[in-house]
Amino acid sequence: MRAMQLDRYTSLLTDNAPLHLLDLPVPEPGPGEVLIEVSMCGVCHTELDEIEGRLPVPTLPVVPGHQVVGRIAGCGDRVTRKSGERVGVGWIHHSCGGARENISDEFVATGLHVNGGYAEYLTVPEAYAFPIPDRFSDADAAPLLCAGAIGFRALELTGLRDGDTLGLTGFGGSAHIVIQLARHRFPRSRVFVFARDASARNFARSLGAEWVGDTTDRAPELLDAVIDTTPAWTPVVRALENLKPGGRLVINAIRKEDGDKTALLELDYHHHLWMEREIKSVANITGNDIATFLPLAAAIPILTEVEIYPLERANEALVALKREPVRGAKVLRLR
Repeated sequence: MRAMQLDRYTSLLTDNAPLHLLDLPVPEPGPGEVLIEVSMCGVCHTELDEIEGRLPVPTLPVVPGHQVVGRIAGCGDRVTRKSGERVGVGWIHHSCGGARENISDEFVATGLHVNGGYAEYLTVPEAYAFPIPDRFSDADAAPLLCAGAIGFRALELTGLRDGDTLGLTGFGGSAHIVIQLARHRFPRSRVFVFARDASARNFARSLGAEWVGDTTDRAPELLDAVIDTTPAWTPVVRALENLKPGGRLVINAIRKEDGDKTALLELDYHHHLWMEREIKSVANITGNDIATFLPLAAAIPILTEVEIYPLERANEALVALKREPVRGAKVLRLR
């Protein structure tokens, strides 16, 4: 099978080809596992963290990718699923199965601990292969497996109630889904978007943002909650300035880059943290998050904005995600 593989850490600011294309054996599904023939795989910022070494890969080489859509092509022993079913695989490859499996020591990540979806086939325990609603194409469904589902988890962690104000810092693959989810679930809530790029701000406005500004701007009023989806530290500090007393900042990132880490020196206890303001991180994802979010996304329905690249151009997609303004999500086509 064709696959794009990572075998070394490198900087995407200078390296245009961090992955290389090669042929690998098609994996065999073990007991309780299914073999998935991959159609589409979303490109996530977490792959940048892997490539640049902020998120160390336990064993190199590895095939990245964890926003996978395809069809079951084979089944191991004791599997109840049927060949031909269209399914998706997210960041969670498998875990303990409990409500807090996202922070369990048993958590195994797709495309990090095991080979992922930048390949024509992958295997996964059948419990973590999720049915894809019919209303979504393969390409449109791919970002829902991580950007959407982890955005769903982040929104849950805000504790938002209908009528509360919500801020979104950064407006890429996850935030453009979250704003649609928030407007559906909390119709009286107004959403304020902070983004560096003017085109991203215009995109946010077209999706119903009440107000848009730069990541360093102050919103016209203090907010009940903010979700940060950026790789940087400055937006964290600025988000705290935009919170009401008792407000909560939810950081939706696996890792943060060090480029502007000195911004944390601006933190002032009275100005940024006092009055019971909170900071909460999103750690991974549960199977239940994906299983709950996908039918909800179909019912709304969530509209994803995608840019499609063939598998062989995965490096181009990754470099663009690192260096260029982001609108929606990037997706690799394998079939």
